[in-house]
Amino acid sequence: MKRRPLYSRSGKPRSEGRSPWVAPDGISPVFLNTPAATEEPSLKRRAGFWWDGFYRRNQGKVLVAASVAVTLLLVGAYDLIRPPTQDLSQGRLSAAVNYAIDHRPQAPAITSVAYAKIIPSVVRIDGYDLIQPNSSGNPDDRASPANPEAPHPLSKNSALPGYENTAVGSGIVITDDGLILTNLHVAAAAAKLRVVFADGTEGNAKIVNADPDNDMAVVRPDKIPDDLQPATLASTLGLNPGDQVEAVGFPFGIGPSASAGVVSGLKREFEEEGKKKLSNLIQFDAAANPGNSGGPLVNADGEVVGVVTAILNPSARTFAGIGFAVPIENAAKGVFGESPL
Repeated sequence: MKRRPLYSRSGKPRSEGRSPWVAPDGISPVFLNTPAATEEPSLKRRAGFWWDGFYRRNQGKVLVAASVAVTLLLVGAYDLIRPPTQDLSQGRLSAAVNYAIDHRPQAPAITSVAYAKIIPSVVRIDGYDLIQPNSSGNPDDRASPANPEAPHPLSKNSALPGYENTAVGSGIVITDDGLILTNLHVAAAAAKLRVVFADGTEGNAKIVNADPDNDMAVVRPDKIPDDLQPATLASTLGLNPGDQVEAVGFPFGIGPSASAGVVSGLKREFEEEGKKKLSNLIQFDAAANPGNSGGPLVNADGEVVGVVTAILNPSARTFAGIGFAVPIENAAKGVFGESPL
């Protein structure tokens, strides 16, 4: 029986003796009767057909293998371009540590920290007396400071009309309502007292209690700041010779000023001619001068351990290296009737 001839899509008869070439993996056959399919596929094309089938069967494994290869390639490239490791010998290590120490930010001094804590509680106390005319009868015709009868050198720009500034001292705010602890010889030095707080607030003041045995007094101002900060008091039981202390006040009316030193001794006595002997005093070597009286002696934490009271100097009124402070327990107990600590 004669076979029926097959025809291609192009309409041209299929060449006799030719059979279609079938691509691998079930790809539609390509009839060889077309002009482009008259030759065998190239090696590149056959490799493409093979890769397509292989990738479809092993897609997950191929992606994992490719990721591993890329990672190894990057690690190898980094290893080639990274700088060589340094030899950290002991000498180089020590030099690096010393450099870091030398160039580190400096911490504030202990004394500056203590000063910052106590200064909001330190006040200036000025004493005022009625202006006295000189021999000419003119109160504005001042004699020179060399004249023993001349007014105190601080007697200018008086805040109280008709009065002159004849004394200056320091004080410590010890309560929220503005009570100020100071020396009795500061509070009783003039007819009128005026207090200047750390923020500049000023007000007249008067003595409300006194303890002559310890040269202590408490004064109350008639005006106080809104944000008044009382000082922190500390017991002297743990105080020892050699401990760091700082005196804060208004020496010669200049200030507030700070001077640092150490505790030189404990339980000292001091007696000034014509005055009552003081005992159980703290001896210190931080510079103190007239005007420091009544000011705080603070420890390294800025806590008040004593009240500056006197200096020992046989030859002059300036500081020669020995100052005395009343322990805060004695100072507060004498005027309040009990120790605050």
